[in-house]
Amino acid sequence: MEFTGLNAYLLTPLRDGRPDPGALERLAGRAVHAGVDAVAVLGSTGVGAYLGGADRAETVRRAVAAAGPVPVLAGVSALRTEDAVRHAEDAAAAGAAGLLLSAMTYQPLTEDEVVGLFADVGAATGLPVVLYDNPTTTHVAMTERMYTRVAAAAPVHDVKIPGRSEDDEAATRARVGRIRAALPPGTGVGISGDAVATAGLLAGCDAWHSVLGGTLPRTAASLTRDAVAADEALRDRARDATARLEPLWAMMRAHGSLRVMAAVAAHLGLADVDCLPRPLWPLAAGERGRCATIVTELGLD
Repeated sequence: MEFTGLNAYLLTPLRDGRPDPGALERLAGRAVHAGVDAVAVLGSTGVGAYLGGADRAETVRRAVAAAGPVPVLAGVSALRTEDAVRHAEDAAAAGAAGLLLSAMTYQPLTEDEVVGLFADVGAATGLPVVLYDNPTTTHVAMTERMYTRVAAAAPVHDVKIPGRSEDDEAATRARVGRIRAALPPGTGVGISGDAVATAGLLAGCDAWHSVLGGTLPRTAASLTRDAVAADEALRDRARDATARLEPLWAMMRAHGSLRVMAAVAAHLGLADVDCLPRPLWPLAAGERGRCATIVTELGLD
């Protein structure tokens, strides 16, 4: 397992349509100072799919420099395999510690095509791969059988699974157990979906792949420490903290975590208000104000 604990997913804030290096470095510095275990760039939160190859490579270079000893996961997903391979090679050259890869598509992909993508990209560098299962964004739903096949065909060290709001802790624990059984021994299982991530950590997931951690890393780090503790009182505190964050989760459900975190970053002075790539737009002023109120009232950082 390569990427355990809190993996903080950074925004890639833009200014005038290009990545804003100062904003990225501020976000990375905050995450490192908060004690995150890894930094991830160019995932869905990092708008990697909206950026060209040169901007993606430069983003990885700057993140690696800003993160110092903290490992950097680089998103390399693309519609075409050859582009994903090139992004992987660029990320390796820029000093990334691992590759974050999802199957994203315009035309529906067969299972064999998904496996082939991971095999081809995995063979391009010596870096470990995190299988990034994000069906809401990519429109590719992975099955446990596909996890097994991909892990046999590529150097998959970790699988990032989407959380399910309908699952309680017991159901999450059973699901994590089934996924572990489908993977080679030692393969990590991480959870995404911030509102349900605590249930995943309490159920034994090895990592939280966190949107929250990229912009409010101290809040996410505290929650992570409590959720993985042996002390049941601390685990209860993690449950309570997750419930306390419901106003933020509600904003994410209504508007998407990317737009909400961009609004929070702007409120904190970490990025411009209009920092997303077109055709994406920032939240309206009233919604940004609601995000700012939540951050202030809950004391999030």
